[in-house]
Amino acid sequence: MTTAADKIKAGSFSICWREKNRYYYGWLDKIYQYNVRPGSRVLHVGCDCGDLLSAVRPSYGIGIDSNPETIEEAKKRFPDLHFFAQKPHEIQLNETFDYILICNSIGDWPDIQQVLEHLHPLTNDGTRIIITYYSYLWESILRLGSACGLRRPNSYQNWLPPEDIANLLELSDFDFIRSESFMLFPKYIPLLSSLCNRILSLVPWIRGLNLINLVIARPHPKAKEPDSMSLSVIVPCRNEKGNIKDAVERIPNLGSFTEIIFVDGSSTDGTTAEIEKQIALHPEKKITLIHQGQGKGKGDAVRKGFAAAKGDILVIQDADLTAPPEDLPKFFNAMVQGKGEYINGSRLVYPMEKQAMRFLNLLANKFFGLLFSWLLNQRFRDTLCGTKMISRKNYDILAANRAFFGDFDPFGDFDLIFGSVKQNFKVIEVPVTYRARTYGTTNIDRFRHGWLLLKMSWFAFTKFKWLK
Repeated sequence: MTTAADKIKAGSFSICWREKNRYYYGWLDKIYQYNVRPGSRVLHVGCDCGDLLSAVRPSYGIGIDSNPETIEEAKKRFPDLHFFAQKPHEIQLNETFDYILICNSIGDWPDIQQVLEHLHPLTNDGTRIIITYYSYLWESILRLGSACGLRRPNSYQNWLPPEDIANLLELSDFDFIRSESFMLFPKYIPLLSSLCNRILSLVPWIRGLNLINLVIARPHPKAKEPDSMSLSVIVPCRNEKGNIKDAVERIPNLGSFTEIIFVDGSSTDGTTAEIEKQIALHPEKKITLIHQGQGKGKGDAVRKGFAAAKGDILVIQDADLTAPPEDLPKFFNAMVQGKGEYINGSRLVYPMEKQAMRFLNLLANKFFGLLFSWLLNQRFRDTLCGTKMISRKNYDILAANRAFFGDFDPFGDFDLIFGSVKQNFKVIEVPVTYRARTYGTTNIDRFRHGWLLLKMSWFAFTKFKWLK
């Protein structure tokens, strides 16, 4: 008769439980595949037989587990990956990783803070720690499942809500990014499983009962010297002649250098002539004019401006100057101090000037801020503020992975927002004082663009709420 101990010696114990609970483990695979870029350097702590590490398709993957028999099985099954039998608080590696995965093993560690501190030297500025763990509300059900042989037995277990995990990460010099939850029903029953896990699990008042909690963090960043970073200010413009002179004079010089890139969208009011005039009047400033050509929309203009930029940090400044350029130092300082990797302006914190935003527009912006906060599981007070900042390095990551969303965004705002959330960049908002336009008329059509925003919301739902 084959005992559980025999199975462990044969290295098949973990495979047995994974096969027995394929539906549940399939969800875990999808969660990690969604959050880990293929081709990355990945360390999996508590890797069992290596299935999850293989599922995220790393270019270089290391799995660590304290069970030597499990590690031997992993080596046989996934010879292209590297596996070592080591205790999590005694890991001996002299390299860094893009991702460190901790899947359901954090509860097995008697001293979680000690392990997290031991993992910290294995990180770099861009590393993401991705932790999944059972909701503590499921403790009694899972213990019963173990007793009945429906899930693997656990002799010792910490039952931690996401807030406790975030606190332990903070104590270990990691910076919490966001948390999320999944799965109301861990077994597969046709229709019922889809109803519970793809619909009911998303409802705000029900999702607190979900089984799987996800927490994502990064190492606390080190502040950079402002003079070590340069800034590219992208100014999309169409029929903004009267604002060009003010934009040139009011955009501050920040960092080692500041360049201003105007991207003109076939203006008919003399905007391009005014830009060329300002270039001639200000030879001391780095000013460039790009013609958008056949491209349409602010999104296309922003992408062309970013492609031409030479700065370490990229920021959008709307040509109407309703979000004043004088606020740009707040964004720049937050970026160089490491407080955020994607910095989003918000017009809905401070009182705005009269006539700056029509009442219906204000209501719509508040509504879409709430909607996208739910869709992205990341707080956004204002999704359509024109001032948005990202580093060149992180924008290149976003652009390289744009195929996940495609060329979907005519505004330019959501390409950055969606991409930053998908790549687990640290997102913060900086309030701006919203001013009334002093020249020209808005290019926004309330109803046509409102319909586009509703379509964008559905697009976000399919990409962020329905894991494929």
